[in-house]
Amino acid sequence: MMVVMIVLIVMIAGVIKARVRSGRDWRGQQLEESKDTLTLRDDVRQLKERIAVLERVVTDNHGSLGLDREIERLRDR
Repeated sequence: MMVVMIVLIVMIAGVIKARVRSGRDWRGQQLEESKDTLTLRDDVRQLKERIAVLERVVTDNHGSLGLDREIERLRDR
């Protein structure tokens, strides 16, 4: 009987843990996100956008060559 109770407790704890990780409470309702969480999500989104721009600049050979030419042309003025 004791083994059955231990297994049952472990199974219930696993279900609760999975719900918490998914952002839901024990009733299945969505948990509210804190202000800090929303701020962090926005910061991560902005950083991803910046990284995408940097990757495009670094990998775009034609654009960087054109940029070099433009800089040299402006220096000559």
